[in-house]
Amino acid sequence: MKLKVCGMKFPENIQALSDLAPDYMGFIFWKKSARFFEGEIPKLPEKIKKTGVFVDAPIEFVQEKIEKHQLQAVQLHGIESPEYCHQLQSSKVEIIKVFSVDSNFDFQELEPYEEVCNFYLFDTKGKLPGGNGTVFDWEVLKQYHSPKPFFLSGGIGLDEIGKVKKILEADLPVYAIDVNSKFETKPGLKDVEKLKNFKKEIFK
Repeated sequence: MKLKVCGMKFPENIQALSDLAPDYMGFIFWKKSARFFEGEIPKLPEKIKKTGVFVDAPIEFVQEKIEKHQLQAVQLHGIESPEYCHQLQSSKVEIIKVFSVDSNFDFQELEPYEEVCNFYLFDTKGKLPGGNGTVFDWEVLKQYHSPKPFFLSGGIGLDEIGKVKKILEADLPVYAIDVNSKFETKPGLKDVEKLKNFKKEIFK
């Protein structure tokens, strides 16, 4: 089980969180986000995968950020096509394709992406592409029948620890838990102590 902390923004906070050693750290390269990342990513331990988060960005822009920041993963949070994902495969990074889920989500939408991404990420359908701070009904995941591992996201915080433990006991290929807004004191600034408590409870 992996932990991804997304929406990092401030250098000192990034360094403090790196001591907690999440498996993935997400940086949002979408200007409309309150967590939009500018500047240089501080040097991180090699075991933390730097993940760029993009929303329908031109492929050249994504490739530029991969090269500039030495990203190891990209998270595609828009309506990027299977062809788009296929083009990015040449960049040799992990490709995480996001799908916004509600109770009416049709998992057949995933089929064209099976061969062109490494992971799916299921987030709550809301007004924004991500960071809405609400949990979708995880019961819908019972309809997921692909062997492809996925990241579980959407409003996960300390109050969801019991639900997270329960979903991890289910027969589902949950690869990582993705957290963001529920651990913030303001957009982009994470409460490291809360994250320590979460990691201790979930990953013990």
